[in-house]
Amino acid sequence: MGLTFEYIDGQTPLDDDEKEGLRIPSITTREELDEFEQLNIEKAIQWTFSKKIKAEQLFSEKFIKDLHKRMYGDVWKWAGTFRTSEKNIGIKSYLIAIELKQLLDDALFWKKNDTYGSEELAIRFKHRLVSIHCFANGNGRHSRLIADLIMEKLYDSHFFTWGSSNLVKATEARANYIRAVRKADKNEMELLLDFAKS
Repeated sequence: MGLTFEYIDGQTPLDDDEKEGLRIPSITTREELDEFEQLNIEKAIQWTFSKKIKAEQLFSEKFIKDLHKRMYGDVWKWAGTFRTSEKNIGIKSYLIAIELKQLLDDALFWKKNDTYGSEELAIRFKHRLVSIHCFANGNGRHSRLIADLIMEKLYDSHFFTWGSSNLVKATEARANYIRAVRKADKNEMELLLDFAKS
């Protein structure tokens, strides 16, 4: 298969089996892949517009998987399926379902008990979700969209602006985002929350 490219800081390399899951064999460059993925993501966002989603639905394994499949299913055969390979970030693949269940239960508790304000809940959920790294690809974009949906569907609020930049490319905004995620890894959420609103 012809899909070969350099990975930028914070991106997760795909193994050969995962690359074989590409539905569009003519894609050979990072730019082409990004373009097709973005078109698919835009369709997924359109799908969410008409949905009324309650906390019990949003904070479910089914929704986490379904949204990923809607975001990437036109591009990757394995979209919406938990990864089975080990990556440079994220937990061991055999722990994904267990850790995700814990996160989903925690999020329902946070929402029910007003443990955090809306923005902090969304950012904490996004950070833990991306740290688990459920899928072979697209975890950052998936977790950011989930945070946006938490804001819109559960709190009737706005999407985050995420630095008003394309975070897929090696830009200063992406460097700031990765720096904020790494701070959040140390349970310091302020920088990531500030970035999400910038």
